[in-house]
Amino acid sequence: MLEMTPTMIGIVLFVVFFILLLIGSPIMVALGIATMSCFYLLDISISIMIEKAFAQLTAFPLMALPCFVLAGALMEASGISRRLVHVAENIVGPIPGGLAISTALSCVFFGAISGSGPATTAAVGMLMIPAMTCRGYDKAYAAATTATAGGIGIIIPPSIPMVIYGVTGQQSISAMFMGGIMPGLLIALSLSVMHFFLCRNLKAEGLEWSKAAFRHALVDGFWSIMAPVIILGGIYAGWFTPTEAAVVAIVYTVLVGVFIHRELHFKSFMASLKTTSWLTGRVLVLVFTAAAFGYLLTSYQLPKYIADWMLGFASNVYVVWLMVVIFLLFLGMFMETLAIIMLVTPVLLPVMTAFGVDPIHFGVILVCCCGIGFSTPPLGENMFVASGIANISLEEISVKALPLVAVNIFAIGLLVVFPAIVTWLPNLMKDTL
Repeated sequence: MLEMTPTMIGIVLFVVFFILLLIGSPIMVALGIATMSCFYLLDISISIMIEKAFAQLTAFPLMALPCFVLAGALMEASGISRRLVHVAENIVGPIPGGLAISTALSCVFFGAISGSGPATTAAVGMLMIPAMTCRGYDKAYAAATTATAGGIGIIIPPSIPMVIYGVTGQQSISAMFMGGIMPGLLIALSLSVMHFFLCRNLKAEGLEWSKAAFRHALVDGFWSIMAPVIILGGIYAGWFTPTEAAVVAIVYTVLVGVFIHRELHFKSFMASLKTTSWLTGRVLVLVFTAAAFGYLLTSYQLPKYIADWMLGFASNVYVVWLMVVIFLLFLGMFMETLAIIMLVTPVLLPVMTAFGVDPIHFGVILVCCCGIGFSTPPLGENMFVASGIANISLEEISVKALPLVAVNIFAIGLLVVFPAIVTWLPNLMKDTL
């Protein structure tokens, strides 16, 4: 067995990983080859790598991933997402920037059942981008509005990235879900205030508000509104785990789509299954290689060395937070959300806990930063989704998104300075989680 210090292992691991990324290798290939390189140099059997990675894939909480993806796809096919958007429009009414604010509110509603940023952007954008354009909004602004608000989809629970963080960091997924509620609402509120400011002179109106229209929207959307109520209420009441809640969401959606809305048909059901299998397969391959990568990091205590370096570099927790947030925002421009979470959690979580940061607080900030990554090029998945819907260039959308991204970063700053915004609900319901 080759004698290698932890520093040498870290250098080989990250150098191979980043070289492969630079030449265009997929993230899961780069993770896998970097890990296997170290196993080879250490003369460790590759079977151990496979064993550790497979153990991660069989974790019970991870079963929630395909179930929430399927639930989100079925809710879009069954008309639930369309009704939620209509309710949001009627809540906001004709105030300045009303449709843009409705978009942010719709992403809160849909995020509470999909758990995915791009899925939220697609579902809400298909309805709101054409509506905003017809009412006088700039098409690029309408697309930027949807792309930036779509990031709320991974902050408002249930959230697929929060499930991955919970599994990777060995944290309570229910506590993560609780911690995401207030930040998600804060970011939606921040975006709404910015829309009101930017659109204050816009000669564009939302829906005319009336009690009759609002009542009709609530009646028509009653079963849609009940979806997040049942899912989240069941989790927080302790009736079922997040994994079981995902299965409940599927059953509820099928029953509503087939027997109440009567919009879920066999063809759309099969299309939802196809979407789910493709997304889940891609994620699980990434989880497999990232788990082996994380095993090497923790086995040779690389996070401890990084933590010691950061402790020597800065003793103020807010300076460390600044470095971490900038680093996460930078990664979000180039890497997928789940890859970021699985890559940085084993490294940064021990660092932040060494500074006395609550693991749930760190996890929620991590997910919020990844939410911004959905709307920052060059990767920005939400930007590509919105660009396709609006049929407009990514460059035009990016310019319009700048003030919205800025207000998102400001909201994250508030979450860092006031951790109680994140931890209050999880601490309040600690006995039931």
